[in-house]
Amino acid sequence: MNILFVILIILAGMGLSFEAGILGPLGSQVGKLWATMSIVSVGALVLWLVDYFTPQQKQYKWEEIPRWQLIGGILGSLYVVVLTLSTPVISVAMTMVCVLFGQITKSFAIDYFGWFGVARKPTNPMRVIGLIFVLIALCFSYLGAIL
Repeated sequence: MNILFVILIILAGMGLSFEAGILGPLGSQVGKLWATMSIVSVGALVLWLVDYFTPQQKQYKWEEIPRWQLIGGILGSLYVVVLTLSTPVISVAMTMVCVLFGQITKSFAIDYFGWFGVARKPTNPMRVIGLIFVLIALCFSYLGAIL
């Protein structure tokens, strides 16, 4: 396993926490949906600029892309809306633990069944124990928030 990718993903996860933290106040200032639209629009603009200034080996046409693969854009926008709505209510930490549990649970299913063209990876006891620890963290975070 390449440790550089592990570090980059950890940093990206920290970025999600930062995003969740700024979405609440932004949503209060401009409205929840406008906050979502501004975050998604700025991200799209940045990616367009990177794409524009990066040499490409092959140009793809929209017609060549299977439509089901574009659902990620919808899911990403829904994710930002949910962050905007929930973070001010349940806190950044609780939101991120919930996100983590949801991501890991669905990721196990994707790996196990080989959905979306991903190579099948069987679930083993160590992975299940890891998921249980995240569930325990979710429970402790929830209890800590209500006590």
